[in-house]
Amino acid sequence: MPEPAPRTPKAEQTRATIVAAAMDLFRTNGFDGTTMRGIADGAGVSLGSAYYYFSGKEHLIQAFYSQMQDDHLAAARKVLETESDFAARLRGVLTVWVDVAAPYHEFAGTFFKNAADPTSPLSPFSPESADARAASTAIFRDVVEGSDLKVASSLRPRLPELLWLLHMGVVLFWVHDRSPRQERTRTLVAGAVPLIDKLGRLSRVPVVRGVVNDVVALLDSFDD
Repeated sequence: MPEPAPRTPKAEQTRATIVAAAMDLFRTNGFDGTTMRGIADGAGVSLGSAYYYFSGKEHLIQAFYSQMQDDHLAAARKVLETESDFAARLRGVLTVWVDVAAPYHEFAGTFFKNAADPTSPLSPFSPESADARAASTAIFRDVVEGSDLKVASSLRPRLPELLWLLHMGVVLFWVHDRSPRQERTRTLVAGAVPLIDKLGRLSRVPVVRGVVNDVVALLDSFDD
């Protein structure tokens, strides 16, 4: 991977222009049908300049992931700053993601076959996606920490990660959702959030807490 380009305003604008050109071509031609030369031409820069900022298409997707996290956080800020109810916070954060991602829905269908490969650097679970994954998980950590939700003490540290996994499930559903404005995805979020809220609150009930502790211990075993 090339050395990071200087973070000057001009460099940031060039990076943004290259990312925007790549997204336009990905939506039109698909990931496999897009070349770095085509991206450079679309951005109005030389091929060498494109490679100076991005080592390849995969690197561009990581920039896209980072941009999406920034856009998601900005869109979610209103609900995070005004709501304390856990269900309202979670529903708001998941719903605004659908809004933010809407322009990329058609692209997501062609892109997903690459991202779904667990060995691909495009996978949201890949080492290359670690920064974007951490940024997304941080949003769900904010959902929990700023809310009124009280859960079993063993569950609380793992809850942001579990909510991120829920989010990945929503993303997968959204990729395949052909309803207008992805209304089926919005309906899924509206129906799933109250269940998550109830399950979280039930985790403190003594008869349930033991099972929760066992589940958390199982999750912890995968970190070893």
